[in-house]
Amino acid sequence: MVTAHHAVLDLLARYEPKSAAERADVERVRALVASGDPWRRSNPLHVTGSALIVHEESGRVLLRWHQRHRSWLLVGGHADPDETDPLAIALREGREETGLADLVPWPDAGVRHLVIVPVPAGAREAAHEHADIRFVLATRAPETARPENPQAPLRWLTPREARGVITEENIQETLSRVEPLLAG
Repeated sequence: MVTAHHAVLDLLARYEPKSAAERADVERVRALVASGDPWRRSNPLHVTGSALIVHEESGRVLLRWHQRHRSWLLVGGHADPDETDPLAIALREGREETGLADLVPWPDAGVRHLVIVPVPAGAREAAHEHADIRFVLATRAPETARPENPQAPLRWLTPREARGVITEENIQETLSRVEPLLAG
């Protein structure tokens, strides 16, 4: 049986960090896995799964407005009970947040970026960090995208347009890693 620990460690073993900062984040995630449950939201650092959704044919990317952070972000989030696969989490969250039923890993199921991001305190939780494991998902039916609620609008943008609205440096970095894939 594959445990939550093995699923994350297997992904990390196949992933090559692109910078010293990312290597440090990968090592923090390995230490988190070694110390216990990497998914538990009560941990000050826990693993999340996210994705940049693309429409390969038009070369556009989909961003989601996040009201709490007041910025355009990727889709994704926390594991549900008994979830242990970051890609499966990103796929589920992507479907829930966009209504896109045909999402698939693109161009493969590989990790594209791993980054630890701070999350400010909210009404129901203390400040904490997400060890965000990021993928690329694709749809063939971008016109079917629907926000999960009115406070979370979606926008299809060219990478250049996306650069103009993304305020988070770590999201800019994810976009920079996906852009060459879209360019062919």
